[in-house]
Amino acid sequence: MDVESMTTNDWLGVFFAVFVFVAMIYVYFMVLRPANKDKFESQRGMVLDDDDPINVGEK
Repeated sequence: MDVESMTTNDWLGVFFAVFVFVAMIYVYFMVLRPANKDKFESQRGMVLDDDDPINVGEK
């Protein structure tokens, strides 16, 4: 790999790929950690909960 011939777009792509990789590892660690199970289980049905209407500003 010729580092000196890399353009700005190449460097941005490298940093973006590394950032996404680290962020995915963090999210997987956070979600799959047994200590966080209760926190995520309490929000399990949040998507299906239609009790609170969403106000989008329409009259």
